[in-house]
Amino acid sequence: MAHNINFNDKTGKHSFFSVNQKAWHGLGKLVSEYPTSAEAIDHAGLDYQVEKRNLYTLDSLNQVDAESANIFPSIAVPGYYATVRTDNDVVLGVVGKDYQIVQNKDAFSFFDSIVGGDGIFYETAGALGKGERIFITAKLPNYIRVANDDLIEQYLFLTTSHNGMGSITAAFTPIRIVCNNTLNAAMVNKSNSIKIRHTANAKDRLAQAHRVMGISNRLSYQMQDIFNHWSKVRITDPEVKKLIQLAMVPNKEVLSNIQKGNFDEISTSFNNIVENVYEYAMTNPTQLMESTKGTVYGAYNAVSGYFQNYRSYKNEETKLNSIMGGTANQRLQTAFSLCDTFAAKGLDGIILS
Repeated sequence: MAHNINFNDKTGKHSFFSVNQKAWHGLGKLVSEYPTSAEAIDHAGLDYQVEKRNLYTLDSLNQVDAESANIFPSIAVPGYYATVRTDNDVVLGVVGKDYQIVQNKDAFSFFDSIVGGDGIFYETAGALGKGERIFITAKLPNYIRVANDDLIEQYLFLTTSHNGMGSITAAFTPIRIVCNNTLNAAMVNKSNSIKIRHTANAKDRLAQAHRVMGISNRLSYQMQDIFNHWSKVRITDPEVKKLIQLAMVPNKEVLSNIQKGNFDEISTSFNNIVENVYEYAMTNPTQLMESTKGTVYGAYNAVSGYFQNYRSYKNEETKLNSIMGGTANQRLQTAFSLCDTFAAKGLDGIILS
C-alpha cells in the first residue's frame, strides 16, 4: 500500500517524524525527546513557506507568431490564486482571493500552551502528497481501560491543508495498544472533532484548544463506560454476522434485501466484504481476548479493525480520509449505533427499528 508521505527531492528525506517508535512504513526521522510544535515541524521537514501567487491561463487566440505556434501569451485568472511551496515552486492548490495562508510553523503553535504541562506530548508529524496537507498527533496521558486485558491509548489528531480544502481540524482518536487499531468511535449525536478557521486569532485558537481538551475528557469517560458495558454483553456468532451485514450496508436496497432474507439479490462484492469482516471478527488475535471474544465490544472492534488493518486503500491519505470522515467513518458510526442498540434491546430491537 502506498504511503503518500511527501518526499523532499532537495533533502532526500520523507516529511515525517516519530518519537521513539517508527511508524508510517518506517519512513522519516526518529527522535527520542518529545518536541514542541515548532520542533515537530522542523523534525518532520515541514519548515517550508507557502505563498499565494497569481494564476494565469494560456491565450490560445493570440499566438506570438506563426513560427512559434506553441508559444502563447497568458491571461490572468481574476479572483483565483495558486498556493505554492517556495522551497521547490510546487503548486499545492487553487484558492480564492479571501483565502489566508497559515504557515506550517504557526498552524499548531496555539496548542503548545496546553501540551507538555500535563503529560500531553506531540508524537508524530508529517506531510502528505506534495505537502498540501500536514498533521500532528499529540498523545494524552490517560488510557481507556476495557475489562482486564485491553488498554486504549488516547490521541489528539490535528491537521490542516494548503489547498483550500479545509480548516485546522482537531480530532479525538483512541488507539488500541495491542494492534495499533484506530477505533475513532463517533459518539451518537456527538462530535469527536472541531474545526478552527484559518482566520481565527490567537485568543480564539487557544479557546478552541481548551474546547478540544474538554471534548476529549468527556468522550474518554463516556467511551470507557460504554466499552466496558459492551464487553459484558454476550453475542452469538450469527448475531455478530448480522450486525456486520447491517453495519456495512451501502444503500436502502441492500438493507431491504437483508431484512427480507433475499441474500441472492445482494451483490457478490458486498457479500465478500461481509465475509472478510466476519473472518476478522472470528480469527484475528485481538478478537480472542476476554473483552472482545463473544462480546458486543468485540463485534464493534471487528468493523473498526477491518477498516484499519485489513481493507486495502489507494494510499495512506485515502485511508485517513475514509476513517476520519469518509466511508469508514460512516460505517463505524452505524456499527456504534447498532452495538449500542443491541446492548440495550438485543437483535430484535435492531431489526424492528
